[in-house]
Amino acid sequence: MSTFLGMPAAREGAGPSPQAAPGTLSGIGRPEDPLHWGASFPDAAKAALENGQLRRNLGKATSTIRTKRARVVGEVPDWEALRDAGSAVKTDVLARLPELLEELERNVTARGGVVHWARDAVEANRIVADLVRAKGADEVVKVKSMATQEIGLNEALAEEGIAAVETDLAELIVQLADDMPSHILVPAIHRNRTEIRDIFLERMADAPPDLTDVPRELAMAARSHLRRKFLSAKVAISGANFAVADTGTLAVVESEGNGRMCLTLPETLITVMGIEKLIPTFDDLEVFLQLLPRSSTGERMNPYTSMWTGVTPGDGPQEFHLVLLDNGRTKVLADEAGRSALHCIRCSACLNVCPVYERVGGHAYGSVYPGPIGAILTPQLTGEKSDLPYASTLCGACYEVCPVKIDIPSILVELRAREVSLSGASPETADRVWKAAMKAASFAMADGGRFRRAARVPRLLRAISRNGVIRRLPFPGSLWTRSRDLMEPPQQTFHDWWAEREERR
Repeated sequence: MSTFLGMPAAREGAGPSPQAAPGTLSGIGRPEDPLHWGASFPDAAKAALENGQLRRNLGKATSTIRTKRARVVGEVPDWEALRDAGSAVKTDVLARLPELLEELERNVTARGGVVHWARDAVEANRIVADLVRAKGADEVVKVKSMATQEIGLNEALAEEGIAAVETDLAELIVQLADDMPSHILVPAIHRNRTEIRDIFLERMADAPPDLTDVPRELAMAARSHLRRKFLSAKVAISGANFAVADTGTLAVVESEGNGRMCLTLPETLITVMGIEKLIPTFDDLEVFLQLLPRSSTGERMNPYTSMWTGVTPGDGPQEFHLVLLDNGRTKVLADEAGRSALHCIRCSACLNVCPVYERVGGHAYGSVYPGPIGAILTPQLTGEKSDLPYASTLCGACYEVCPVKIDIPSILVELRAREVSLSGASPETADRVWKAAMKAASFAMADGGRFRRAARVPRLLRAISRNGVIRRLPFPGSLWTRSRDLMEPPQQTFHDWWAEREERR
């Protein structure tokens, strides 16, 4: 296996510019394919790096979450044992996925639920739209859900004349701004509170005209807006953090209580869940309900943990549908090297420690799954050539914090090797150039005079530098400059400086 550690040049036909949605508050708009939109990562990252406000917002938010997480994880003496247990459960789930899915279906059905199977986004969206139309509803309330983001459910429902109202505060902000989420857990992490106030005033019709950017006022405005939606909606749509195979129980954890409202008030509940969210037994929840809140929000436990098992007469929704979504997951499962990406419990701890994510934000990844986990999950789900495996320094911080011990750096290296093969480039070319360069260096360093003369050669490159940086060199130097800038060589070598100094003494 050969590994290219740099950043590839942007590919042709990588997609529309992120500014392809004029008239929206974000300039992003809602893409047709939530797993592949916007410019290539190198171009999008370059644009993001020029946005100082974005970097300040991200830096403040991620550092706060990192500090909270480190404190609460440090309180748990058996944290490493919990991580091992979580990883073992997920490995077992993937090894027995067909069997466990059938067990889940039997138990959901036995308790009054209806299970639907969706091969892809189109099929899942069609199932949900038909269910909503059958209830005669033209508006639904939604719990924050990555699965529905992944399949573009809101946009698909809108085409059917059905309005989907996000009830998670951050998701509501993103929706009002015609934006895309930039973080798995905190979708509006790229916005500060002044920007949020401006979005509310422009896009939320019932926002108080004298609304300030005080967090409590912003939260109360959203609460008032959403309360009317909760009380009038006949249908709610949710994702699921976990599904217990041996009981047919679904679980959602959240912090605001909006999920609890959606899961209990409407007459019909539709849950869209990726097939990898299974756990075998109810006892396994004990492990994940400790791992998830500490890794995601830095809390000892989630403020709201909602569980439901089928339908209970006279209590909660009287109709429950579970849509089991594949959308590329069985393809990932078949990949022995990359399948552990399906272990992910969407805590986003890897995003909060990633130096690349902290500087460029989530939109640069062009997928609803940004950051390190997105860099390995998105290319596998789409099966397309992708720049995302290069969006990492391979520092390993993501592996150190992952609650289920996904070895993200190793998968990134594997995916980079595949990208090199898919691009048609010959990894042997780089190897031959590298060996030739090492042989030349060995020859020069074997003799003091040769080394001093060789050290003066790079000074010739000063003629093509601009502002102290060389951005492009012909082959074989292009193997370096296509990925990184080259600093301008010094005007004088150390040996020449030293000789001059000795002569002056």
